[in-house]
This record gives sequence, structure tokens and C-alpha cells, in this order.
Amino acid sequence: MRGSACMCMYLYFLLIRIAALFGHKKARLLVRGQEETLKNLTAKRSNSDSGLSATAVYQRSGLIWIHAASVGEFEQARPLIERLRREKPQHKIVVTFFSPSGYEMRKHYAQADGVYYLPFATRTNARRFLDALQPTMAIFVKYEFWPAYLHELKRRNIPTYSISAIFRPGQLFFRPWGKWYLDTLRCFTHIYVQDQASLQLLRESGISRSSIAGDTRFDRMAEVTAHPKQIPVVEQFVGGSKQVIVAGSTWPQDEALLARFIDNSLAIKLILVPHEIDEKHLHTIFELFEGRMVRYTRANDVNIRHARVLVVDTMGLLSSIYPYGQVAYIGGGFGVGIHNTIEAAAYGMPVVFGPNYQHFREAKGLIAAGAAESVKNYDELQNALLRALDNHAETGARAARYVQSELGATDKIYREIFQNK
Repeated sequence: MRGSACMCMYLYFLLIRIAALFGHKKARLLVRGQEETLKNLTAKRSNSDSGLSATAVYQRSGLIWIHAASVGEFEQARPLIERLRREKPQHKIVVTFFSPSGYEMRKHYAQADGVYYLPFATRTNARRFLDALQPTMAIFVKYEFWPAYLHELKRRNIPTYSISAIFRPGQLFFRPWGKWYLDTLRCFTHIYVQDQASLQLLRESGISRSSIAGDTRFDRMAEVTAHPKQIPVVEQFVGGSKQVIVAGSTWPQDEALLARFIDNSLAIKLILVPHEIDEKHLHTIFELFEGRMVRYTRANDVNIRHARVLVVDTMGLLSSIYPYGQVAYIGGGFGVGIHNTIEAAAYGMPVVFGPNYQHFREAKGLIAAGAAESVKNYDELQNALLRALDNHAETGARAARYVQSELGATDKIYREIFQNK
């Protein structure tokens, strides 16, 4: 069965390579970036101390490898990385990404000694990567379970951890035909999960080296909200309005509903932050909001004055934009699943999102706390947004309390892994 899984993995990588050959931008970035990783790391190792054992390297630097799939998972790792940098500066830290979007956004991250793509998870690549990097510890974030890497780390007796992990009964690990994949989890020295349901699934499957720590994203968002950035363009757009909705990480279905809402709600302003900002997607947005919008990168004193919609056509600003609104709409819920709700909730904002949120513990927690609503159609969206605007202070306070109640995951993980090392 494990051989079949390897074949599936090789087929997946082959399809990505084919897509890259035919000009798919993200596939091309991924293939090129992964090839560069092995080339660069191998060159660095050959020019330094490749003859030293992992133990000797640990005594000198203690290189910790942290892997995140993309930006969201990186934000979960970030509070742990930055605490390590403050309290144990003798350690080297290397971060890897699978996603091109994650790598491109964080490739210059100053708190890491190196940022790379993770090479395709074949046995050969795993050996080459670990030979070149020589980590003394590895940390994988949330959903990242690459068998080739995990088995090779275990073979080398390198302590390996999973943080902010979350599990569901339908995952392959817990299917009758997925026992081979369950063995992958036994490669971890310890798995830190977000909730009791995840812990119970692991324990029932014989994975005893596990415990509840919570979700480190809450700690990260608490740090972000403590030092909000000022964005003059957004400040100018909002003016003195107290009826501002911030729509974060939106997709076309979200945008169509929001355009209809703005047509019917003349006193309300909207800050729209799309998930994708390629020109094709932006053109569709501009057509939806024609005559009512201004583009962030082209805003000036004249055109911003009469606009009711600000379309943010640049990356990296969303978490700093939320404090300028009273209510947050989170995109993705009419597609495969909603995006980050914690960012907005941490600022004390009521949250509204589409119907596909069941796989997101924090979304269910916000609903249970009376701080969020899920909507299935336009009428529900309109009513939920208007309700949230009318009661934003009370509902937002519930959101902030929920976030506060979830803090502490980073401290628990840090104490257990690093306190006495």
C-alpha cells in the first residue's frame, strides 16, 4: 500500500511538472524553486562543514527546520519562531514552504536564517535535503505530513514535532485502507493538537505521543492587534464613517453578493481585499463595482472622496486594514472553505462568512460565542451584515473575548520543547 502511495506522489509531482512546461505560473515557480533549494543548500554545505555529524552541528548552531505549507500555516509558526529568536539566538532557523504564494510573500523574512521551497517529497529528495541542511530538529505545521521526509527524519533520530495540528474522522489516517498513512504519524516525537476531538482520534488510533496545546494563530493575532499599522489611504477612504465593512480574502461568488449588497445599502462603505489580485480577477471586480470604487494603488485626494468601495490590489495589508471597519466578511465560504477569521475577531469585529466553514474550529467557536454568522444566500448575507453593523460593539466584544480565551498555545509548546534545551 505504501508503494501505491509513493506512485501517487510521483504522479502528482509529474503533473505539476507538466503544468509548469505549459506555462502555469504557480507550477513553474514551484518546480524552479524546489530545484534551486537543493542546488543552493548543497553548495552551502560543501563550502562549510559537511563532514560534521548532526550532533556536532547542533553543538555549534542547533539548526531548527520549520515547514509550513503556505502563508496561513507560516503565521501559525511565526510566534514560535520569533520567541526562539528572542530567547535562544544561538539556534539557526530555516523555514520551508510548499506553496509559491507562501514562499514569495515570506522569502525575505528577517527572523529566519534561510527561507526555501520544500523539494518534492521523494525518498531521494528527502535524503539529499536532510544531508544538505543537517537539521537537529524539525517542526511541521498543521496539515503537513510528508511520509518521505518524516520517515527519513525518524531514521536519523532527529526530533520531529507537529504543532497546531487538527484531525477529522474522514481523513485518510483513520480510514480502514489508510493504516499505512497512520504510520507516518508515528514518526513524530510529539504531536500538539488544537482540540480534544483531534486528541481522541489520535489516542483511539494508538498515537500516544500527543497532547492539546491549542492553535498558535491566536497568539500571532494577539501580537498583530497590539501594534496596528496606520494606512493613510484607508484612513482617508473611511473618513468619519461608522458603517464600514472589510471583506477579506474574497472570491468571485463573495464579490457578486457584496456588489449587490452595496447597491442596496447606500450609506455603507466597503473595503474589498481579494484573495487573488491578478489583472483578470481585478478586471471582473472593477466591472462589478464600476462607478462606485477606487483602486488602492491609484487612489488620490480626488477619486477617493466619492468612492464607496476601496479595492485593495496589493498583498500583505489585510490584517492592518481590519481595524478601520466595524464588521468583517471573510471570503471563501461559497467555495472550498473560509479563510482566516481570527484576524478580524482579534480586533473585536463581528464576523460573517459563507456556508463552508465546518472544517474550521475557530469559525465554529466564534458562532458558538455569538460573534459570527454563516450565510447561505444573498438575503441571509444582507440581514447578517446589517445586524452586525447595528450591534457591532456588543458582538465584537464577544469575538475579542473568544480570541483571548484561546491564547497560550505558543507558550505551552515552547516550554515543552525548548525550555530546558
